[in-house]
Amino acid sequence: MAAQKMTLAKGINAGLRAAMEADPKVLLMGEDVGKLGGVFRITEGLQKDFGEDRVVDTPLAESGIVGTAIGLAMRGYRPVVEIQFDGFIYPAFDQIVSQLAKMHARSRGALRLPIVIRVPFGGGIGAVEHHSESNEAYFAHTAGLRVVACSDPADAYWMIQQAISSDDPVIFYEPKRRYHERAEVDLDPQSGSRLGLHDARVVRDGTQLTLLAYGPTVKTCLQVADAAAQEGISLQVVDLRSLSPLDTETIDRAVKSTGRAIVVHEASTFLGLGSEIAAHIQEECFHHLEAPVLRVGGYNIPYPPSRFEEEFLPGLDRILEAVDRSLAY
Repeated sequence: MAAQKMTLAKGINAGLRAAMEADPKVLLMGEDVGKLGGVFRITEGLQKDFGEDRVVDTPLAESGIVGTAIGLAMRGYRPVVEIQFDGFIYPAFDQIVSQLAKMHARSRGALRLPIVIRVPFGGGIGAVEHHSESNEAYFAHTAGLRVVACSDPADAYWMIQQAISSDDPVIFYEPKRRYHERAEVDLDPQSGSRLGLHDARVVRDGTQLTLLAYGPTVKTCLQVADAAAQEGISLQVVDLRSLSPLDTETIDRAVKSTGRAIVVHEASTFLGLGSEIAAHIQEECFHHLEAPVLRVGGYNIPYPPSRFEEEFLPGLDRILEAVDRSLAY
């Protein structure tokens, strides 16, 4: 099967289609996912092709959506739930952390809940609060959930299928400001280059410092590496891809090779995922470090109005300033 050029949004759509064709137990649920195709048109055309019984337009009730998905999973289905925007997930928080994450352990392994919750996340689209948040740390902190984030069309296509095939619940983060960016996607299921769902990936080699990112900030870090290269600075970029569990082997190998590390994410740095990664690197790579592990992220404030979001989000200047600080040690 030949490679195709597609957007990240189309990659998710095509991945959902492939999963639904492969398994009749895969169902899609969410607000406006059917006739409208979702607010970002990610599920466009799927209800027409698979019917209203498999692509279900739900009421505006996130707790009810996730609760219904839990019941369906207990009866042998594999529901894929869409949360329209990151900040809309909070009404379902109790269902996710108290039921979805705990049922397997509570039943002593007798029950599995193969549910995927798709969450468009991050800023950069000029929206207000509850539409531009990065709340991944809540769920990465919750034992019993797998948490992943795609960053390009190829990962979007393959990771959504891998998440759906998982017997554990997966929180699947999608960088909404990257939805319309295009790249080649290898559609061959026999390709030997496929990464596992929880594997990190070095997306750019470098020798002086490692940038660790996921979701929307992977492209930002690649742009930083390009800018730094013009000044003769060699930066390595790692796409974490999986937030829980973390691929600590790839992280350790990358950081040990350069001796310096900066973690970049849009979420607040205060108790963000960068805190856990920095602590891990400090414990496991201490004797290889030439400088403290630094973090660049959002500020510890509510998400600002759209006119200020570029000041809030980590951009080239802030990341390059952190690179200069790290290299100065």
